[in-house]
Amino acid sequence: MILLDTDVIIEILDRESEKGEELMLKIIESGEEYCTSSVNMHEVLYGMEKYSKNSSSVLHIPTLDFTKKDSELSAVLELSAERKGKAVPRMDSIIASIAINNGCSLYTLDEHFVVFMDNGVKLFR
Repeated sequence: MILLDTDVIIEILDRESEKGEELMLKIIESGEEYCTSSVNMHEVLYGMEKYSKNSSSVLHIPTLDFTKKDSELSAVLELSAERKGKAVPRMDSIIASIAINNGCSLYTLDEHFVVFMDNGVKLFR
């Protein structure tokens, strides 16, 4: 299963984005199912609400919830990144923990998720 990060969802939803078409094609060609996390869903819905865009299309994406187990792992991931001198946004450690705990590959355009690879995050490339 592929967990879609916010930046990937935004590109795919942008009907004028050639990059979004390429990203979606790569998902289709992989033959894997896809989902997102409740954190990513929040970020996308916030942006859509802020810019008065119809959010109905994004609500059909299967969504994984943030659990207590994820909160435990995300704290470890965030602290590990800090100790490496590579502090990352808290939401990204949460998203990485959801991906790891659900056995998902994370599809993101954000390169700082690489810091979590030593902790088990798999990036979809």
